[in-house]
Amino acid sequence: MIWRAVSLASLLLLLTACGGGSSPAAAGVDPATPPAGCIGNCADTPTSLSVTDVEAVIAQAVAEAQALGVDATIAVVDRVGNVLGVFRMNGAATTVTVRSPGGNVDGGLEGVNIVPDTLTAIAKATTAAYLSTEGNAFGTRTASQIVQDHFNPGDNMQPAGPLFGVQFSQLPCSDLANRFDGVGPSAGPHRSPLGLAADPGGLPLYKGGTPVGGVGVISDAVYSFDSDISDIDSDDDELIAVAATSGYAAPANRRANRIAVDGRSLRFSDVTANDLRSDPNSAASFASINGSAGNLVAVAGYSNATISAGLAFGRPASGVRPDTLDFPGVDAYVLVDDANVERYRPIAGTDGVSALTAVEVQAILNEGVATANRMRAQIRQPSGSQARVSISIVDTNGVILGIARTRDAPVFGVDVSLQKARTAAFFSSATAAAALNGVPDAAYLDGGLSVLRKEPLSQYVTAVQNFLSVPTALADGAVAFSDRAGGNLSRPYYPDGVSGNPEGPFSKPAGEWSPFSTGLQLDLVYNAIIQHVGFVAGLVPDVPQNCTGVDGVDNGFGASGVIGQLANGTQIFPGSVPIYRGAQLVGAIGVSGDGIDQDDMIAFLSVHQAGLQLGGFGNAQTSMRADNLVPQGTRLRYVNCPVTPYIDSNEQRVCDGK
Repeated sequence: MIWRAVSLASLLLLLTACGGGSSPAAAGVDPATPPAGCIGNCADTPTSLSVTDVEAVIAQAVAEAQALGVDATIAVVDRVGNVLGVFRMNGAATTVTVRSPGGNVDGGLEGVNIVPDTLTAIAKATTAAYLSTEGNAFGTRTASQIVQDHFNPGDNMQPAGPLFGVQFSQLPCSDLANRFDGVGPSAGPHRSPLGLAADPGGLPLYKGGTPVGGVGVISDAVYSFDSDISDIDSDDDELIAVAATSGYAAPANRRANRIAVDGRSLRFSDVTANDLRSDPNSAASFASINGSAGNLVAVAGYSNATISAGLAFGRPASGVRPDTLDFPGVDAYVLVDDANVERYRPIAGTDGVSALTAVEVQAILNEGVATANRMRAQIRQPSGSQARVSISIVDTNGVILGIARTRDAPVFGVDVSLQKARTAAFFSSATAAAALNGVPDAAYLDGGLSVLRKEPLSQYVTAVQNFLSVPTALADGAVAFSDRAGGNLSRPYYPDGVSGNPEGPFSKPAGEWSPFSTGLQLDLVYNAIIQHVGFVAGLVPDVPQNCTGVDGVDNGFGASGVIGQLANGTQIFPGSVPIYRGAQLVGAIGVSGDGIDQDDMIAFLSVHQAGLQLGGFGNAQTSMRADNLVPQGTRLRYVNCPVTPYIDSNEQRVCDGK
């Protein structure tokens, strides 16, 4: 086994991780929060939200809502998604409608009006907590910018957002995500009731430069997104969330607006503390508003009607801690259960005599962590920081063979890396077409609990075979599909981003597409999401821990045609490759957390380097890769690697010829 040394530059970054000077704090930023320095190591301190902290966050939110003359539901979560408290003000709407701006899209989750308010607040809080780290602070407005059909939204000649499709991760049906135990906070990461939110009103919470959770607010009874970022909105949900974060706000120089992707600055919030109608420092105590301005509420599957303290990230109780067994010398982190037992140590594949061995899985993960440690991050400050990612490996059955993380990687990347790995393995297999043909139809609701129409999943099989002019596509295993290739096929325009072009075969067409109506990705899990909404509303049992094969409401949410290989859904933005022995598919790797080109490179090079080290496996043969296909006159992509990716080297084009 090769143990790659951490570079000198990387060591210097680690040694200075909690240092740095200070500068005047921006409005709304806790002056005690270091404006620079915390890039991962500061999470080694047991920093978390106390009961008093959660009470203060809620009380400050309520004060701003009262000043605005609106009634809101407020949720607070810790960094691994434990719901620490949900407060509903008197008069707040108890149900929310899912709707794109303008409300002119028909299909998917559009128009569903039975969603409990608590679920949207929790989803917003979880999104902000899961997307943020010591190197970047993202909110739900950031999420809105990066999941739409153009980046930036409204720029009709630009490709889709870099995290196009990430909204359908962390799903309530995920087999990886943990569930509320009925008592209190437990090892995460935990599920999000609606996946990740793009509706402004979710912001991260920080203490001492370290992210400790998130707050989510809903006051307008509409769960939506910002389709026009050319203007500055004054959004009540966001104003309330900004007030809530007073004293717990993200460091100014870690916020999304200090980070650029493809030359475009990201958005953090359209409002600041200077826009508030209230003074958070003068907010009434929580004890004085609880029972008068509103009440703590229990949310089935998420919390009791109480306030809890959060868990310190990076400690065993949080479910994420440093590795002690399998990855010496690369500063790896792993997932553990409530007994501090590792959940996904490297194991052998379950799919036959050619299966990946535990030694091979460990070698790929080790190379992945070491490669990430050398890479220059895309979405972190300060410039020159190491990439922070999660890495998952699966076999052809979708069984998790191992998961490892680098220090301070964003939490959302755990579930997403697994989705990516499973998606690459599934679509590269010879059984994908048959599996999709056997899945229950997505039973779209008319807004309430009546079925509007059904969408058969088999339509996507026919569409891709016709689109690629390959009648056996998804049925013979002849093509190796990375997530970049599958993502090309999942955009509402092909080639990606050019308005007026036809849709990819896995996408809804323009006019029917929205972040709430994407196509195959959503249709696979639509019934499961609706069942979970019904569960929280007290109507049906909770969804199983498998996102596919759930029947629609008209069939009582039974189960048929379950696709075990996609137990936590699919993902459609880059960062995965299948793994082969010669021409035989044996699994896949998925990487997520710090820029899509970085994710691609780590996935691709991890397999290549471990294959050179041990022999007997590697990336797909070049003749099998999806970039040999040229549908509609435009070549599919396979992987895209940064030109000069390393912190400690000027080496260029590191993926060429491999």
